[in-house]
Amino acid sequence: MDWLRASTAEQGRAIMAGLISPIEQVEAYLQAAEGHPYAGRIFARMTPERAQAEATAAHDRARAGLRRGPLDGVAISWKDNIDSAGVATEAGSQLLRDRVPARDAVALANATAQGLACLGKTHMTELAFSGLGLNPRTATPPNAHDAALAPGGSSSGAAVSVAMGLAAAAIGSDTGGSIRVPAAWNGLVGFKPTQGAVDARGCVPLCHRFDSIGPIARTVEDCALLYAVLRGEPAADLGAAAARKPRLLVLEGVPFQDAREGPVAAFEETVEALARAGARIERAELSQAADAMALAPTVFAPEAYAIWRDQIEAAPELMYPLVLERFRSGREVAATDYVAAWITLDRLRAEWAARLAGYDAVIMPTVPILPPDTAELLADPAFFARENLLTLRNTRIANFMGTPAITLPTARPACGIMLMGLPGADRGLLVTAAAVQALL
Repeated sequence: MDWLRASTAEQGRAIMAGLISPIEQVEAYLQAAEGHPYAGRIFARMTPERAQAEATAAHDRARAGLRRGPLDGVAISWKDNIDSAGVATEAGSQLLRDRVPARDAVALANATAQGLACLGKTHMTELAFSGLGLNPRTATPPNAHDAALAPGGSSSGAAVSVAMGLAAAAIGSDTGGSIRVPAAWNGLVGFKPTQGAVDARGCVPLCHRFDSIGPIARTVEDCALLYAVLRGEPAADLGAAAARKPRLLVLEGVPFQDAREGPVAAFEETVEALARAGARIERAELSQAADAMALAPTVFAPEAYAIWRDQIEAAPELMYPLVLERFRSGREVAATDYVAAWITLDRLRAEWAARLAGYDAVIMPTVPILPPDTAELLADPAFFARENLLTLRNTRIANFMGTPAITLPTARPACGIMLMGLPGADRGLLVTAAAVQALL
């Protein structure tokens, strides 16, 4: 078995059974990265000494029967906006060059306490403000299906590190789709928890009111285990999920506007398979989704620009112009419009939750387009802007509504199906996603 491409859960069970050693696994991942032609475009920096020390400690605990949890000894990667003590954390930005935090982010500290090994920090979109995964200022990871295509972002290197067998799983962040887009485009499972469910202290922010930290992995079980690790709690019990026949609502309207044939066909094929397997499928168009989308320019960019204004305007030449433009669009929004937009969004969230209380999940294509060509994106600013907005259009719905969301791969490459739960019902959504995965 290729243990480097095994799920985190499988690796954890193999460590417990003595089939593999955490030390050997870490060394194998480090060697795989060292010899990989795209390693420099995937990892911003490796942390071999830390990983080796953590693997050795996990090995000793396993031999003594003192494992701290089901993933003790499993090696994962971390997005470069999550602080790691004594190691540069630059969030893909020249503005933060040589920024070295003194302590781990809370999420990384929780994972370390559960015995996971940190392989290194992965490349990402500049300050996390793009869904395509391009970063001309540092590095653009390749798409795992085709190196010429965009990897998805902003957790680009995180997803690609898993898809290419250089980490068992990865931890990223998601403000408008930054976990789910790269997961979908690289054939993985990506879970965005409810905003605030995972402690974000020590994570370089983009928008505090939308930022969420979560896992990218190979299975729903992996995501459930990693979510529990990040929160420092027992994992959700997925044991009965296979027997469930979930009630799912296909969100019509917005998610399909200007959508390309491939993602739509993959989604409909998956829905048909779920229906044949016993899932209860309904369809409806909900006005709250369209109403929320209209608020995007008023709620995202103003907060992002307010957080980064001083650093940006001190050295704007250090930024990729198209990302700089997205940040600066926030300075034109009046404070009264920003407050009014949030009053409206809070109302829409309440209406959304009330309307969907009887469903296990709302479903739609994760991304309405396929990964575009990287060279074309870099050559044509208008194409970049158009594709970026479409890329994030569907995933943003979950961020707007304050809900957890998860993407699962479909039978077609780079096409995902996204499930959205109710706000705060993260563990319930993971159980539903496990049921959907079992039905498929």
